Amino acid sequence: MNANKALWEKGDFTRLAETMRESGTALVAKLGITKGQEVLDLGCGDGTTAIPAARLGANVQGVDIARNLVAAGNARVKAEGLTNIAFREGDAINLHDIADESLDLVVSIFGAMFAPQPFDVAKEMFRVTRPGGKIVMGNWIPGDPTLVAQILKVSSAYTPAPPEGFVSPMLWGVEANVTERFVAAGALQENISFERETFTFRAPFSPAVFLDTFRKYYGPTMNAFEAAEKNGKEADLQRELEALFQSQNQSTDPNATSIPATFLKVTVRR
Repeated sequence: MNANKALWEKGDFTRLAETMRESGTALVAKLGITKGQEVLDLGCGDGTTAIPAARLGANVQGVDIARNLVAAGNARVKAEGLTNIAFREGDAINLHDIADESLDLVVSIFGAMFAPQPFDVAKEMFRVTRPGGKIVMGNWIPGDPTLVAQILKVSSAYTPAPPEGFVSPMLWGVEANVTERFVAAGALQENISFERETFTFRAPFSPAVFLDTFRKYYGPTMNAFEAAEKNGKEADLQRELEALFQSQNQSTDPNATSIPATFLKVTVRR
């Protein structure tokens, strides 16, 4: 079994994705998408950015390694009656069914960063983008004080050491690493640019319930709690994450959550 596939098919990421819709739509609105463009959303989940791109008139392919998320995305497409988008299973390290230089835009927001073999990921994204097109990634930043980087940092202290040769997905949040990977894929360094932007999680329930959503449905957090429980440290992990979620919440309503998280927006022009 592909370990990355197992991780993202664990739980139900759609429960978290529901809190990301507003920011996903806002991010896509700034990408300059026009009707008829050929767009790939890589690591698309159930369509937080892919579906807004299709609403703008692009022809969208959504590719994700998790079968359950592909099914959820196709169900959302059917419910909206969209005919210019489809989701399918695929792996970011080998987009064998997509022709060279066939896409105007490749988007991956908190998706392809979690695939192993990052140089292969960059190579594939660059290969399928046509000259004049662009790649846009959204990647969490290691050590960043905002929510997601801190969840992953806290959780890592309770989980076993990764296997030898493991490359942290968080390195996609380091500009020098991103540049090295895309230059190796064929990009010119001057065509790679970076911005820090904010993605806000919004939910009509308390931070405690939001944490429970991570605990029950987000693969990395589920794994952390399982490991902590085996070591008798489940309560410690719960306490640390509760404090984190409460401190990050900016909503003044005790029954609502609004938590901004900083990410690195990468743009590679082909």
